[in-house]
Amino acid sequence: MNVRVLVRLKPGVLDPQGRAVHHALEGLGFEGVADVRVGRLIELEVAEGTDHAALTEMCEKLLANTVIEDFTIETEGA
Repeated sequence: MNVRVLVRLKPGVLDPQGRAVHHALEGLGFEGVADVRVGRLIELEVAEGTDHAALTEMCEKLLANTVIEDFTIETEGA
């Protein structure tokens, strides 16, 4: 089963990488971009029937820093 985990900084947490991208877009002449937040996408191939609780535990223990990051889990076909 294919799973995607999207990890993003929580609102209010400073995103220096997003700020750098925003500045670069402005430097290239792109207008109208109010803010940029950069996250990461983690793709997992797990055994069929892996439950949501196990995926959540993976995220909480390793894939995301839950103090400053939120995560979203998407399973194939969802």
